[in-house]
Amino acid sequence: MAMTSSTNHNYPGKLIAVEGLDGSGKSTQIYLLKRWLERQGLRVFFSKWNSSILVKSATSKGKNRTLLTPTTFSLIHATDFADRYERQLVPLLRAGYIVLCDRYIYTAFARDTVRGCPPDWVREIYEFAVTPDIVFFFKAHLQTSLDRILQGRAQLKYFEAGMDLRLSPDIQESFRIFQSRILEQYLSMSTEFDFTVIDANQLVEAQQSILRKIITSRIDLAQFRS
Repeated sequence: MAMTSSTNHNYPGKLIAVEGLDGSGKSTQIYLLKRWLERQGLRVFFSKWNSSILVKSATSKGKNRTLLTPTTFSLIHATDFADRYERQLVPLLRAGYIVLCDRYIYTAFARDTVRGCPPDWVREIYEFAVTPDIVFFFKAHLQTSLDRILQGRAQLKYFEAGMDLRLSPDIQESFRIFQSRILEQYLSMSTEFDFTVIDANQLVEAQQSILRKIITSRIDLAQFRS
């Protein structure tokens, strides 16, 4: 598999991303991290996957009507990322912010590949994106992820369970198959992209403590005070 051409950046800011399966707890952890940094008076910006105002409505309509092919799905998410990257991420990195991303290009590498898009093609789409300073990968058991999702809502979502791939008529079984394939992609990328792996089966507080220690040891936070 070809390496992505993403490169380390020379911006004064720092880029931190979290990755993991749906239900791994990564969004909770990055939210807690954001609040911790803000309480210290640091310049922080948060960006979430598939959140561009220009693109999100189109994605939602396509999902609701199950009109999206894997290729179309991939290109729409790439458009969303490119819009946020040019309008938000790069300007704020240049301005000396700590930029936190709830998912980054590795989400596309994993999901789009599992949905059948050629891996090299997916990576080439995102070749403009710089490599984060830290990528935390939250490694959780499949059942743990599933349980966490169902604790928060009554049922799984169609696409997070991979129902579009017709893996199983049972949505929970489809989730297990789909997410296990995504996990395989993440594990193969872990060494390649030097992910910092977090045991996401631990208590929330324990995970957050680990994140804070790692960030404090690797980033001079004082330089980001407003």
